[in-house]
Parts: sequence; C-alpha cells; structure tokens
Amino acid sequence: MLGNEKGGSGKSTTAVHIGVGLAHAGFRTAMIDLDSRQRTVARYLENRVAFGTKRDLVLPTPDVAVIADGPDAAAELALRLDQASGFDFIVVDTPGRDSELARAALARADTIVTPINDSFVDFDLIGQVDPETFAVRRPSFYAELIWDARRARAKADGTQVDWIVLRNRLSTLEAKNRKRVGAALEELSKRVGFRVVGGLSERVIFREFFPRGLTLLDRNALEDFSLSHVGARTELRALLAGLNLPDWDPSKLA
Repeated sequence: MLGNEKGGSGKSTTAVHIGVGLAHAGFRTAMIDLDSRQRTVARYLENRVAFGTKRDLVLPTPDVAVIADGPDAAAELALRLDQASGFDFIVVDTPGRDSELARAALARADTIVTPINDSFVDFDLIGQVDPETFAVRRPSFYAELIWDARRARAKADGTQVDWIVLRNRLSTLEAKNRKRVGAALEELSKRVGFRVVGGLSERVIFREFFPRGLTLLDRNALEDFSLSHVGARTELRALLAGLNLPDWDPSKLA
C-alpha cells in the first residue's frame, strides 16, 4: 500500500512504477486506486493501454480498479481484497488525505510504502524535529497512525507489517539538508520501526511519461533511451529490490 497524507510526494508515480515493475517481472498484479477524484493511477494505466494498442506494443499492465470514497467503500475494498486470490500482488494507492477508506487499506496492508520528498516539510508528516539541532522530538500523527495499525494487525493475525519510507526527489544540491534529513530519518526509524529505501529522483521524464502511460521499464517503447533513463532505471530497480517482496528476482527486469 502506498500511503502519505501529504500531496506532491510522487506517491502515484511510485505506485505505478511498482505495479508495472511487478507486471514486467511476470507477477499477476492488480492495482486499486482509492483517489476517485484524481484517478491518477487509473488514468496512467488507461493511457498505457491506449498507447500500447495504438503502437502495437506489448506493455505489461496490471489490472486496475477505482473505489470511490463513501459509506460502502471500505466494505467494497475488503471484498475486492478477499476475492483477489488470482493475483500475486495488489498495489493500493491511497489519496493524499485522511479518510475511512485510506485507514481501511492501511489495516489490510502487508507492506506500507510512504514516499516523502527529501525535506523537513515532508518529514513533519512522520516526525517533529528541534529547530536548532534537528534532533527528533517525537513521532507525528501519521507515524502514530501507522504504529497503531501495525500493532492491531499483529494482534489480529500475527502479521508483521513492513513499513518503508521512500526518500523521493533526492537533490544533488543542498547536501547539508540532505544529510540532516537522513540523520533524522535514521533516528526516527529506530523509534517507530520503519526502513528507509531510496526512491525516485526529480526528473522531467516522469511528467513526460504520463500521457503515454510509460515507465522506465518500457525500453521497447522509449524513442530516445538516454543516460538519464539509465540512471533513473537503476534507481527504480534498487527501489523494487528494497521492498523485499516475496519471490522477487531482480534478474527478471534485465
């Protein structure tokens, strides 16, 4: 499950790349888009199917469903998850806000992925820091929300939920800020129990991919495969490996 109550962290872009990455690796993959207003994930995959059909390309694509928030939304999500035995993985993208539906997804997740931009503005979602020393004062509301969900899941069925914080949009500049954010993440991770994994850098190519529904893994569809693509693809492969998903084999993305 991709979860973050702050917008602009690259959550939906990351979700699509994870879902398509799993499909490329041969896994039967489904995606559930819980943001029925923006429908970023659903639109991305619709563009992908249309572009592949137009160009007569084979583009591995997860199945996708959209669930609108409402009185019966949590029940619909539970039903879809319970009936998903035909899939190896289900990737759920939650909206950038708190809702009953987002909490229902959180309660069922085996792996929670929280992308954040590499700044203290985004870090504030999960932890508060001292303004002078940048030492962590306390976990923030979202970290406490995930802590409670993981504890409830462990009590209910013994599942140890893996929480991963992705450092998206790492900048090559502002090295001091990057180091401070990294130190704060390391300190907080020991207190609330998440793993830190490198995410996706800020690149123009991600905005260019959306209209065609392409990803870094679709080399056969990329007209100008550049060194920038190579670097970004390496980041994505490292991200996917860092998720530690069952039966993951990096060689399937060679």
